[in-house]
Amino acid sequence: MWIFQSPQQKFTIGKVILGGLPGENPTVLIGSIFYHNQKKIWLNTLDGIFNREEAEKLIKIQEEFADRTGLQSMLDVVIPSRKCIEKIIDFICSVTNSSILIDSPSVNIRIEALKYAGEIGVLEKCIYNSLNPESSELEINKVREIGVGSVILLAYNTKDLTSNGKIKAIKELIPKVKDLKILIDTCVIDIPSLGLALKAMLSLKSEYGYPVGCGAHNAIETWRGLKTKMGTQSIN
Repeated sequence: MWIFQSPQQKFTIGKVILGGLPGENPTVLIGSIFYHNQKKIWLNTLDGIFNREEAEKLIKIQEEFADRTGLQSMLDVVIPSRKCIEKIIDFICSVTNSSILIDSPSVNIRIEALKYAGEIGVLEKCIYNSLNPESSELEINKVREIGVGSVILLAYNTKDLTSNGKIKAIKELIPKVKDLKILIDTCVIDIPSLGLALKAMLSLKSEYGYPVGCGAHNAIETWRGLKTKMGTQSIN
């Protein structure tokens, strides 16, 4: 039986229910799509030209696996350039009713994509991905002004990569966005950070009650020799 310090919060985003006690709601499977070097999809990232058939196929595969395993699912939509914003979001909304994480390496692109989601009326199923301790007040205020209800807080602490460093990063961020639906990503960047992320995840969930998670697959991506040892199925 799980015993936490704080009541466990639950948020509904689109059709997905996040949070609560472990086992109360199905885990949420989040697959990334349209990231810069996703060669199966992209023909030209600068102009937003992509293989629509292949992109839809990947989305449907995730939905199928979620159905088979009883999980919920969302899409982490990584937008590489301004010209891609409308094309990608329109496409996603045309092939799935999945909730969307608005993501990009560029703050400006994330903000513009968020605005566009509001313009076409899909903001209620969007999550801003993400804010970290280095995010500016301007970015935070823009996110709030646009009206997205949920944000991911990324526990990325460049000065302290330990679990305590991750916890400190989140504690700095929470007071700035307490009026929003907070989701916590404890930031996996390689194999050693996976255990640290899981430790931080449990501590933060207990203390604050917010839904928590991490990109555990990032550890696999950096695992040298895994493909040789375990075959292509281990990384695909």
